[in-house]
Amino acid sequence: MSRLFSSAVNLLLVLVLGVSLSGCVSTRLPTATSSPWQSQDLDTQANPLDIAFTDQQHGFLVGSNRMIQETNDGGAHWNERSLDLPDEENFRLISIDFNGDEGWIAGEPGLLMHTDDGGQNWTRLFLDTKLPGEPYLITALNNHSAELATNVGAVYETHDDGVSWEAKVTDAAGAVRDLRRGDDGSYVSVSGLGNFYATWQPGDSVWQVHQRVSSQRLQSIGFQPDGNLWMLARGAQIRLNDEPGNLDSWSKAIIPITNGYGYMDMAWDDDGAIWAGGGNGTLLVSQNGGESWEVDPVGDRQPSNFTRMIFDGDHAFVLGERGNLLRWDNNAV
Repeated sequence: MSRLFSSAVNLLLVLVLGVSLSGCVSTRLPTATSSPWQSQDLDTQANPLDIAFTDQQHGFLVGSNRMIQETNDGGAHWNERSLDLPDEENFRLISIDFNGDEGWIAGEPGLLMHTDDGGQNWTRLFLDTKLPGEPYLITALNNHSAELATNVGAVYETHDDGVSWEAKVTDAAGAVRDLRRGDDGSYVSVSGLGNFYATWQPGDSVWQVHQRVSSQRLQSIGFQPDGNLWMLARGAQIRLNDEPGNLDSWSKAIIPITNGYGYMDMAWDDDGAIWAGGGNGTLLVSQNGGESWEVDPVGDRQPSNFTRMIFDGDHAFVLGERGNLLRWDNNAV
């Protein structure tokens, strides 16, 4: 009898402890009363990976499974395009960028393409087989010039339409899971295992390695509008540089919501609001520098993981999976 009573007491303690702990974790946030986003279905199972424009109206979207689509109305509507690529290879178009009508596409396996007529015609450039890693991020510079970064942190620059390339880094950073470029030409990357991040500035010969600030592995990292860094870690943690210019000084973890899904990207809109996107339609916004957050009602209804956010001054998009895309609706704000 006493053993039965003891078991009942233990079970009650476990239940009470579980309820108490659950009360310490915020799993819900208020939902915003309106949203600036408009949901779009690209009618494809491919994953959108990048968007770039030649002007305010005309641009391209690229993604997995050789996907390339074109818009002539600022992204309100998209039409399928095709590239002259071998049928036997399933190319993944990762990065696209334009400087006026001159544009570049980078992808894998070993893909680099160039256009000088606004994307009406694309020419494939064949890279040296000794190139470290796969093309990962392309940046259009001045006429005939571009900068290419690979998925191991090698950085190259061309000034002759991709005929020849000059290495900017003597040693690559190693396999990366995320790589971003700042407006000043600096780069930041997250290691393949998420156990450290690295930075590179123009003129440096090698990457500078930085240790993560908690036991949580890093998911992605990027640049704030003022040039300082932001960081996303597993456990739905957000951190911001809290000392300007010090790339090793970070705020305490910001955890807006614990719904079991991590964040994959962050961005700032023109009004200074912070957006964070992640798994299962997680799309959050903070209007006060990260102190409080709201759930975006349009994003919350999407059956997709949000993998990337693009704000370029004239356009804003949230890229999801399986053809899901959110476009900033200027009429809604």
